[in-house]
Amino acid sequence: GLNSPFTWTTLEITAHVGSQINRQIGRSKVVIVDCITLLANNIFNQYIDQTSEQIDASLIEQKLIAEIDELIDCINHTDASFVMVTNEVGTGLVPANKVGRLYRDLLGLANQRLADHAEEVYLMVAGLPVLIKPAQRPST
Repeated sequence: GLNSPFTWTTLEITAHVGSQINRQIGRSKVVIVDCITLLANNIFNQYIDQTSEQIDASLIEQKLIAEIDELIDCINHTDASFVMVTNEVGTGLVPANKVGRLYRDLLGLANQRLADHAEEVYLMVAGLPVLIKPAQRPST
């Protein structure tokens, strides 16, 4: 209830987010993952040769989707509610460079996978939540 003490446990996790949360979730009722955008960025930085901008797009996609699927598996195996924070990067200008375009496309793919799995999806516009995927009511 409102009278009980409420505390947050913060986990700084840069890889294998789903399995790390699964190991450390304890009795938590709510998990906020902030943010998928940074997770994607970490994967890009790990697998892109910054000096030559050489990109193995299929490897980066494989690693990012593996992270997202591991996170979805964690969600499926716990009773906690999850709030996923991410950025919508597909509505702006097309990035001028190859890395930027790949990042936009793969973050969009990750967001789609999470949104497909989510019960509800909101897009924040000017600080206001816009419901874009309402929860399904159970059929009677």
